[in-house]
Amino acid sequence: QVQLVESGGGLVQAGGSLRLSCAASGRTFSSYAMGWFRQAPGKERDSVAAISWSGGRTYYADSVKGRFTASRDNAKNTVYLQMNSLKPEDPAVYYCERKARPYYSGSYRSPEGYDYWGQGTQVTVSS
Repeated sequence: QVQLVESGGGLVQAGGSLRLSCAASGRTFSSYAMGWFRQAPGKERDSVAAISWSGGRTYYADSVKGRFTASRDNAKNTVYLQMNSLKPEDPAVYYCERKARPYYSGSYRSPEGYDYWGQGTQVTVSS
């Protein structure tokens, strides 16, 4: 069983920054790509970013490209999402999720194919 625990959310002014963390249990973290998703009240879950198992490849949704950066530290079993220039449309519960297939090398555009996720961390942006 894999456990993912997100942290780092909070209240920030528009234009500000937050760094989310996602700590994973288990010894195979470095074999799996990770994704970041968000869901606002009344809206669907949206893919925000993804990072390959090695950290060498990343994907960003158009809405966050240039503002958000995904990274990972496999020695610490942790993936991060640095969020800069936060906008009023960014508030949501942010989740990290693990790609189901190890050493995945395909596209990250699809929100499908993830098998574990955490409880989420709330991000609120004041204007």
